[in-house]
Amino acid sequence: MSDRTMDRQVLLLISVLSVCSVHAQVSYSIPEEMAIGSVIGNIAQDLGLDIKRLKSGKARVYMGDSPEYIEVNKDRGVLLIKERIDREVLCRKTTPCAIHFQIILENPMELFRITLEITDINDNAPSFEKPEIKFRISESAVIGSKFVLERAMDLDVGVNDLQTYSLKPTDNFILKIKNQPEGGKLVEMILQRALDREKQDQISLVLAAMDGGEPQMSGTAQIQITVLDANDNAPIFTQAIYKATVKENVEKGTSLATVSASDADLGSNGDITYRITNTMDDVREMFEINEMNGEVTVKGHIDFEKARNYEIHIQASDDGGLTDSCKMIVDVIDMNDNIPTVSILSKSNVINEDAKSGTIVGMFNVQDPDSEINGRVHCMINDSLPVTLKLSSDDFYSLVTHRDLDRERESDYDIIVVCADEGIPSLSSSVTLSLQISDVNDNAPVFDRSSYEAFIQENNTPGFSIFTLKARDADWNQNARISYILEDSMVNGVPVATYVSVNADSGVIHAVRSFDYEQIKDFQFRIKAQDGGSPPLSSNVSVKIMIQDQNDNAPQILYPVQTGGTAVAEMVPRSADVGYLVSKVVAVDVDSGQNAWLSYKLLKATDRALFEVGLQNGEIRTIRQVTDKDAVKQRLTVVVEDNGKPSRSATVNVNVVVADSFPEVLSEFTDFTHDKEYNENLTFYLVLALAVVSFLFIVSIIAILSVKCYRWRQERMFYKSNTNLPVIPYYPPLYADAGVTGTLQHVYNYDVCRTTDSRLSDLTNVKPCSQSIISLDSCETHTLQHAQREKETIDGSHGQVS
Repeated sequence: MSDRTMDRQVLLLISVLSVCSVHAQVSYSIPEEMAIGSVIGNIAQDLGLDIKRLKSGKARVYMGDSPEYIEVNKDRGVLLIKERIDREVLCRKTTPCAIHFQIILENPMELFRITLEITDINDNAPSFEKPEIKFRISESAVIGSKFVLERAMDLDVGVNDLQTYSLKPTDNFILKIKNQPEGGKLVEMILQRALDREKQDQISLVLAAMDGGEPQMSGTAQIQITVLDANDNAPIFTQAIYKATVKENVEKGTSLATVSASDADLGSNGDITYRITNTMDDVREMFEINEMNGEVTVKGHIDFEKARNYEIHIQASDDGGLTDSCKMIVDVIDMNDNIPTVSILSKSNVINEDAKSGTIVGMFNVQDPDSEINGRVHCMINDSLPVTLKLSSDDFYSLVTHRDLDRERESDYDIIVVCADEGIPSLSSSVTLSLQISDVNDNAPVFDRSSYEAFIQENNTPGFSIFTLKARDADWNQNARISYILEDSMVNGVPVATYVSVNADSGVIHAVRSFDYEQIKDFQFRIKAQDGGSPPLSSNVSVKIMIQDQNDNAPQILYPVQTGGTAVAEMVPRSADVGYLVSKVVAVDVDSGQNAWLSYKLLKATDRALFEVGLQNGEIRTIRQVTDKDAVKQRLTVVVEDNGKPSRSATVNVNVVVADSFPEVLSEFTDFTHDKEYNENLTFYLVLALAVVSFLFIVSIIAILSVKCYRWRQERMFYKSNTNLPVIPYYPPLYADAGVTGTLQHVYNYDVCRTTDSRLSDLTNVKPCSQSIISLDSCETHTLQHAQREKETIDGSHGQVS
């Protein structure tokens, strides 16, 4: 350890001792040179701490820049000697000598100040710099002449320090010891009996220095005196004490002061030489004197923090061996040449964002070895930080949180601590502490919309990705890991899970089934976003899925009704004017929008020049006057198309009869009802026709036989009763349009009747009750023909009966 470092530690310990009485919590006192591992004291008991707290808090000793003399045993709760303590190295002559250190605990951070006083033991004997001291003294030296002796040094203090000197033998010289006002002792050898060179030209003396310790220790030096011929006057300094000041860090060679001594002798006995007589210190390393003129100059590096003053002992000697001495006291002026030193005692690199205000995140110590204002240090940090500086004791600071933390606002801080002294110019230093804010699950997921709407076309494939919803969580890591959950609900009486599903990780919503716009047009459900924190936080959002229509339905013809064997005919009188409403094609499309916009076109017609179809309303009207030349039987094919892309269509055949009366219709209707489409299955109808013919043949045979039997029975009854024949009324079948579709504006009934007073009747008596639609099928046609034949048969029978 250098002297500079040792001096700084001494100064630090002095400053610590000055505040121990106020701030120290525990004090101990031990002698120096205790063996390593020796117990100083039970720190756990003295501080009122549990041993478990020492372990959990990772108790440690902080001693700044000083060597680690002390350690704490956390298992036993005691302080132990870690390195041998030498009081003389630690404090030199300073008393009392103490070590001031701190015990630091973490989780939470705590700091305890400890003072350890080091007492002196007598482990150093007094010693002289040189084992031999030489003098050249003239035999003419007068009784009482003084000769300054080199002082001995003892590193111990108190009673163990140097106490007295002795000189043997004392035939010619005795010792005189003077206590100096500034401290220390001036040792002089006084001539008490005249010297005689002719009797004894060499004198040998023993100078002994003794301390007051137990056991007492001493050191000796040999004094060799050479007796010279006469030198009547000794040198005399003009001042006993000289004073000078010097700034630290001055350049080498800087002159401090000049000492002066005079000698009344002439010649060589009056020539004076100067020298510095300090021993056992570093004065002769720091200063030097000109032997001839007594100018004292700086030789080494002056450092106020190492020594604040120096005491230079100067001796003036003439050539005859006579001497005188003086002392120069040099005061060192402090310069602001040391920047503050910041030592981190403890720090937290990570802190939870929910930490309470007042949590300690770091402690540090600041030292500036300069004096007065040059050593006054103030520390500061940025006011915008969530931590503040708190001065816990002299030069010890704590970093304490003073407001709530929010990792989502700021996830880390670089705390720059700047410490500056009050010197001119001011010197400063800084240290940066990084503080990470650890995440706490204090933010629920937030969707990027308050609600969602999505569209999907009907007839989609199951598993189709509809859209993706997104939620964000301001937290971090696991606390920000979001899972998407479909909340249970019902749609049209079935669970929503049968309609859609959501990917828990990506938030992609998939269709579980194929949708049909004609069955469901939209539905709603809720999605929950849940983070991975503990406990988890969540939020939900409403999602509406709207089904978009596709043109997947062709138009449906409501009127005219097309059934398997039915022919629907519209009757148009020959007197019909232009624009006469023949019929109206009624169609619907279950699609929506433009897919349901229908248009009507005339695809085929027997006479295109006679009819037209309304594009929007489907009305069939005449476009010219009907003439006698127009065919009675007209067939129109109307196509109904929607507006979808691609469009879909349906066709309907409309049969129109141009006639003024019903019999005229019957004459044409037989052939009319047997029109075939080119795409009919001929085989099917041939088989059907064969079956019908066979059935009618059998029915006819049975009918003929029944009539014959009936007539035979009637004739017999007639002859037996001799009465008139009863009148048998005949009611022809009623022909009417069913009108079940409700799509026509009128219903037409046709009734064929015969009177009881006349057996002659024909179909010309058939009168329409109202005119428009005639609905006949093939079997009805046969029924009319059969009715005519039956009428003729009955008429014939009546004729015969009459």
